[in-house]
Amino acid sequence: MRILKIKLHWQILIAFILAVLFGYFIPQGVPYVSWMGDIFLRALKMVIIPLVFSSIISGVTSMGDGKNLGRLGLKTMAYYLTTSTLAILTGLAVVNVVKPGVGVDLGFSKSVEGLAEQAGSVRDIFYRLIPENIIDSMARGDILPVIFFAILFGFFITRADENYRLSLTNFFDSIFQVMMKVTLFIIRFTPLGIFGIVASEVQRNAGELASIAGSLAVYSLCVVGALLFHALVSLPLIVRVMGKAKPYAHLKNMTVPLLTAFSTSSSSATLPLTMEALENQSGVSNKISSFTLPLGATINMDGTALYECVAAMFIAQAYGVDLTFTQQVLVVVTALLASIGAAGIPMAGLVMITVVLSAVGLPLEGIGLILAVDRILDMIRTSVNVWSDSCGAVIIARTEKEETLVGV
Repeated sequence: MRILKIKLHWQILIAFILAVLFGYFIPQGVPYVSWMGDIFLRALKMVIIPLVFSSIISGVTSMGDGKNLGRLGLKTMAYYLTTSTLAILTGLAVVNVVKPGVGVDLGFSKSVEGLAEQAGSVRDIFYRLIPENIIDSMARGDILPVIFFAILFGFFITRADENYRLSLTNFFDSIFQVMMKVTLFIIRFTPLGIFGIVASEVQRNAGELASIAGSLAVYSLCVVGALLFHALVSLPLIVRVMGKAKPYAHLKNMTVPLLTAFSTSSSSATLPLTMEALENQSGVSNKISSFTLPLGATINMDGTALYECVAAMFIAQAYGVDLTFTQQVLVVVTALLASIGAAGIPMAGLVMITVVLSAVGLPLEGIGLILAVDRILDMIRTSVNVWSDSCGAVIIARTEKEETLVGV
């Protein structure tokens, strides 16, 4: 199994490099390969809902009673809130020191339509938690209410009579096992999917490369630098100290889902690959991964939270608005809540940043300043989101006294 994963790891790296070269130097050939990326994404999205639903129910029923579920839930939420807040503070420190928005040409901004209508409010996050119709939520791919219903359903399975409890537990365990086999089958085609996706994105954004090297270079470097610091310094330290685990051994195990997250800009689409790598490569039990990962893919957005904070401060600096300490605290809190409400889809952070801008009275038109480089930054912050989710699963597994494959 390990030989297969190393082979797949190199296949993906080679496919990624070839796709960049192909998309840039042979753009006319991209329409002939982009369909592979579309099919791959559709296949991943196909398994998300049944995999998440069955895995959470399987995980909850394996915990036994509500006491274990409550303990695991508290640990998970404490980790998510801590790392997201740490990410935001990292971004805030960088943007206050470098001040990338000072002197930016406001005439460079692009028009952005419809973001304000899509964003909603922070209060909507809590309304989305409880579905009016769970089947409709599943059909729309709305993961947050599916997670809530699955936890509730799994908990009350443990409260049912023994014959019903055993039947339902075996039923959902069986569905989960089948869905994991389907996922493993889809994973075999990851290099082809990555090639199609990356080639298409490179061809589409080739004209924006000058923008990245132009007036938004400092802003882009601030975001990337802060994201890399959080991903390669802050999170590994937490894994080492709190989880008593080897962070960089775990990082190596997560290569496939991280490259996929970078290519697709979707933590939700990457979820099946993350679960497979975490369980089979890092040795985290299904009980932990099936509960923490789907929840993390929905509400734990370290990279998105950091990006929203830096972007809001950049826009304020560009418009000459000097935010007070209180207003910056408001940016931190709102960025945290907005990141929780961001969907695991491409450019979700761009939509949710309207909440942050509105909270401190900044013009929504300022989003047009960062639109040119958002796609590449979206790819990086999505990878950080997925990396943080996997680190949380390892830490929680270790605090639950599990013997993982990355333990010290």
